[in-house]
Amino acid sequence: MESLTTKIALNNGNSIPMFGYGTYKIKDPSEAYNSVKLALKNGYRHIDTAAFYENEKYVANAIKDFMAETHTNREEIFVTSKVWKTELGYDKTLAAFEKTMKEMQMDYLDLYLVHWPASYAFDENWKDTNRQTWKAMMEIYKSGRVKAIGVSNFLTHHLDTIIDMEVIPAVDQIEINPGFLQKDTVDYCKEKDILVEAWSPLGRGKSLAHPLLEALAAKYGRTVAQIILRWEIQHDIVPLPKSVNENRIIENANVFDFELSDEDMSSIDDIEPYGNSGHSPDQP
Repeated sequence: MESLTTKIALNNGNSIPMFGYGTYKIKDPSEAYNSVKLALKNGYRHIDTAAFYENEKYVANAIKDFMAETHTNREEIFVTSKVWKTELGYDKTLAAFEKTMKEMQMDYLDLYLVHWPASYAFDENWKDTNRQTWKAMMEIYKSGRVKAIGVSNFLTHHLDTIIDMEVIPAVDQIEINPGFLQKDTVDYCKEKDILVEAWSPLGRGKSLAHPLLEALAAKYGRTVAQIILRWEIQHDIVPLPKSVNENRIIENANVFDFELSDEDMSSIDDIEPYGNSGHSPDQP
């Protein structure tokens, strides 16, 4: 049976827990630290941060303190961080990684991502920038200081700029929520054996008020958030919900003892854009 710690194989032979905890916009040091501790205490073993979130240090401290207090091995916790779009290119990416490792004081990361691609909207040499960035990512990967490398917010045309290189991304973390499945990119990733992760999986909270989702929640005796997260899991997408409230942290993860019907999955697929952020990697 699936559970919070069930792992999915990545294309390089490593594996990743199928459900994660996101930390975007949790900048307050004590809040970042405490929320990650709460997630870990309640069974989460997949923690996602980024240099842009300005909380890498506090997230890492929470993980290390939890490990010490519970005698949990580092190998049991999957940790992700990311290089921000202002640090793209070969030299900048290498330097950004060193800064992240200094902040987090860890021997290795499980996953390191390119947070946003270079795009034609702001870089006339965007294809080469992506390739130079990925060259640095491959070097980091070969050093053994990360177990896997991937990308975030890469659409199909961004992925095309690096897909022929020696190491293909293990993960593409993109915005996915009801009404915004990004099917073209999801299908591309499945074809290339790239795992898809979902940021903003609950549509910034707006999706929680969608009438269809409310009806399905009543039908299954679940919360709307649980319906959405289950929908993503059944699409083989790893959701990364965020909350600093312990009850919601627990509630979000309680999605492994029921299954949505094919008909209900299709009805959610057909929702019109509703709670997506509107952010695009092809905007300046």
